[in-house]
Amino acid sequence: MTGQQRSGAPPQPVEPLAVNTARIIQAGTAVWAMALLVTLVVPSLHTGDRSWWPWACVTGVVLGAIGLVYLRRGRGNAAGVQPRSATRPHRSG
Repeated sequence: MTGQQRSGAPPQPVEPLAVNTARIIQAGTAVWAMALLVTLVVPSLHTGDRSWWPWACVTGVVLGAIGLVYLRRGRGNAAGVQPRSATRPHRSG
């Protein structure tokens, strides 16, 4: 173990990286849309045993759009969410 010293203290927690989730979803949806165009333009990619390939691309585009709508409505962004115990008191039943 060169360069590290062992001590009894637990390691410091790692902070999560701040990422632009909407940008990631947009990029993924754009890749699925380009794949759809390629599969529709090249006949050998959507005939015979590969007839399901365009539908896989359509599914990727639709799920990406749903994810983007979900994120923009505020449900997909956990940055502003407070724990349940902080928003309303816990009822014992």
